[in-house]
Amino acid sequence: MLKNLDPLLNADVLHALRSMGHGDELVVCDANFPGASVAQETVLGKLLRLDGVNAPRAIRAILSVMPLDTFIERPASRMEVVGEPNTIPAVQREVQIEINAAEGREVPFASVERFAFYERARKAYCVIATGEERGYGCFVFTKGVLLAPDAPQQ
Repeated sequence: MLKNLDPLLNADVLHALRSMGHGDELVVCDANFPGASVAQETVLGKLLRLDGVNAPRAIRAILSVMPLDTFIERPASRMEVVGEPNTIPAVQREVQIEINAAEGREVPFASVERFAFYERARKAYCVIATGEERGYGCFVFTKGVLLAPDAPQQ
């Protein structure tokens, strides 16, 4: 155990989050997403796992240490429901609450069509699979920066 660190974050996930740079993308996916095959094409090249937890809980842990990008309009994206792009399932509403709480501000989702989501995921830094059993529990997050208090703000 480590102080002030969510115990859900295992060594592999922490290493990936720390290795990512500003603008790199992270995919968090549900249990139905083809995570293993998609992850082979990512920068990391292997699937990371946070089994046994749902997407909101996994994302709360991840965003407790990873800042979202403030230089882009939509640093958080969600997979669209097929044929219903404006429908927001419960899992996505729950994750929206976690994002806003972690960032201390409203961070609305960008919406990504299912197959476009798969293509974007293949270009991400890494994919983290959760135990989320509900459909459309798939998200992309763009990493931001942490500046020292005395550093010039951009």
